Amino acid sequence: MSGAAAGTAVPVILPARRANWYRRLKPLVLLAGLVVLWQLVCLLWLPRLDRQIAILLPSPVQLASTAGKLIATGELPHHLADSLRREAVAFALALWAVPLGIAMGWWRGIHQQFYPVVEILRPIPPLAWIPLSILWFGLGDVQNEFIIFLGMVFPILLNTLEGVRQVDRNLIRAARSLGAGEAVLLRRVVLKAALPQIVTGLRVGLGFGWMALVAAELVGANSGLGFLINDARSLLRTDIVVVGMLAIGVAGLTIDFALRGLARWLLPWSQQQGGR
Repeated sequence: MSGAAAGTAVPVILPARRANWYRRLKPLVLLAGLVVLWQLVCLLWLPRLDRQIAILLPSPVQLASTAGKLIATGELPHHLADSLRREAVAFALALWAVPLGIAMGWWRGIHQQFYPVVEILRPIPPLAWIPLSILWFGLGDVQNEFIIFLGMVFPILLNTLEGVRQVDRNLIRAARSLGAGEAVLLRRVVLKAALPQIVTGLRVGLGFGWMALVAAELVGANSGLGFLINDARSLLRTDIVVVGMLAIGVAGLTIDFALRGLARWLLPWSQQQGGR
């Protein structure tokens, strides 16, 4: 009888270099399969249905060609840079939600005053503000940044608020028993304990702001990825439309990865930021 018990699976041991490549490429298996399926559908199935449908859904090969041309001419980097700049400005403005959230979570009087205002404004979609924002600021960067700001600020604020309220009260009692004042307590205990939730709020806020940005640019901008998509739609350039959409997705994924890396660096003790 062999050393391995009957019916027991024998683990496959891969060489270290091959195992590393396998781990890196494993998350891309589904994505690669979907791209291949998309290409086959565009080549074999759509032309049999209707030529117009084939035009409206470009293949991955066609998208790669279009993206290369847009990058070579500088058009795609230009619009991407404008969108990222608006996102960065709005994000810098939305960061005031962090100290406000800490104050609302720590002092009951501030919470009682601000909470009704927040809960009235929060359910209003950022897109509902577009007509007023155009009347207030006109078409341009300020209007776009205002819409992005509205998409970001409430997730950041509420996550910060909840992070402060969920701080372990035993940590607060211990710090006070050791003589920590209010400022030291907030800075060295409350803020550090709430940081994982605050970072989560920043990630969620950036995601919502990125979606609001594209919607704002569709209506009131003369540059940016949203403008690129809307302009290509009027010319029936569906390949440019899809390239713009993919650029939005890749940029959003890159921003989230960057924040996750920053969170792992700032919060090595927090498992929820790094994932498995």
